[in-house]
Amino acid sequence: MAGFTVIPALLSGSGGAARQLLVKPHRAREAAARRPQERTLFVLNLPPYCTQESVHRLFSQCGTVTSVELQDKPGPGAKSEAKKSKFFSRKPTEGYRVAYVVFKSPAGMKSALKPQTPWILSPSEHPVTTGLQKWIQDYRCSITDTEALQKEVDDFMKKHDQRVAAMEAQAGAEDGVPDEEGWVKVTRKGRRPGVPRTEARNLQAAQREKRKRQQRELLNFYSWQQQDAKREHIAQLRKKFEEDKQKIALMRADRKFKPY
Repeated sequence: MAGFTVIPALLSGSGGAARQLLVKPHRAREAAARRPQERTLFVLNLPPYCTQESVHRLFSQCGTVTSVELQDKPGPGAKSEAKKSKFFSRKPTEGYRVAYVVFKSPAGMKSALKPQTPWILSPSEHPVTTGLQKWIQDYRCSITDTEALQKEVDDFMKKHDQRVAAMEAQAGAEDGVPDEEGWVKVTRKGRRPGVPRTEARNLQAAQREKRKRQQRELLNFYSWQQQDAKREHIAQLRKKFEEDKQKIALMRADRKFKPY
């Protein structure tokens, strides 16, 4: 490939098929502090069993290596954010990968670009796990340690509760206090805070809505139901009218003068 230097690599010193590592100086449009272009080497065609430690040890024979970044494809890589959980961010390694190797000085990168004798990827003093042993190792790593997972969840919830408490304290302090321009920030906390929406209350509200919906759907759905409802309403009005007439007649009878 144009622009790349080929480094032959053998899995072990006993021979076998030689792999070719393709390397060239790293060039990017936007310079990154963690990848200085005069000291960073871009590596292609890394076997999937190569770890960050093995790549660091492999290129250390050319000079002091300060950092190694392994990625599935070329790119800026993940930004420096909060550390992700090892239980929820596992991603299996598939296929060959790329690496960005940063040397302490430009001389180390230049030494790696010179023609090389075959490198040993898995020397006897530092063997690399491959084949069936790697499958067994990946399977054992996939088994979740319940105690470590519980500890991580507890730590996360503790930090979450602290953040929520800090937000509530800040909201309470800002409640009713105007800012520099005279605006008052409206918060969730007021004179009559709402009822907490617990799971039981949510279930009760859903059941009430379901009953109301059923009543609306079944009441006066058919035309004959509407006609019956009108007749019943008129009959109730007539009955009430007759009852009121009787009450008025009794009241008038009670008001008559009876001397004897």
